[in-house]
Amino acid sequence: MTKNEFLHRFQLQKLSKSIHNYQYHSDLKSAAVLIPILEKRLIDNSTELNILFTKRAEHLKHHGGQISFPGGKAEKYDDNLISTAIREAQEEIGIKTDTIEVVGQLHPYQTISGYIVTPVIAFIAAEQEFIIDHNEVAEIFQVPLHHFLNTDNHHSFNIRQENVHHQIHFMPYQHYNIWGATAAMLKDLMLHLK
Repeated sequence: MTKNEFLHRFQLQKLSKSIHNYQYHSDLKSAAVLIPILEKRLIDNSTELNILFTKRAEHLKHHGGQISFPGGKAEKYDDNLISTAIREAQEEIGIKTDTIEVVGQLHPYQTISGYIVTPVIAFIAAEQEFIIDHNEVAEIFQVPLHHFLNTDNHHSFNIRQENVHHQIHFMPYQHYNIWGATAAMLKDLMLHLK
């Protein structure tokens, strides 16, 4: 899929209902993540879209060692949740804010840790040096978008928590286990692009 195809599919479709529809807490804190997409030029001069992920530092209180998108809690000084996602991405992995082209957002996602997270989708420049804040991020890596468009790479199972059934999503890639909120957001994005 090219950048133009992505934009065409994303922007011309009405945002469908999220696959995630459960509520964990009544008092949720606002947060946002950036789903960074890079258009990489390949050796044959064609292009490929990749999604950038972070692996959270192991010592973090919430979700340590898990695969995520850059992002975090909204602060009072953020203009809006898009500003939150961009600020957090800049703080965590040094994305240059002038290289971010926001495309849109997905439905908010409630996490078990008490946040309502808004995923913000954006293209970022592929040729930039990322500066990792090792207090928050252990590593960054990219996965080709076509990996997630292939539904054979989507896995899920049901769990029961407090007498409520929840579907947990997994989308493994190489040695990375992408699951939970990150995988559910990806699933929503892939369903929207289909």
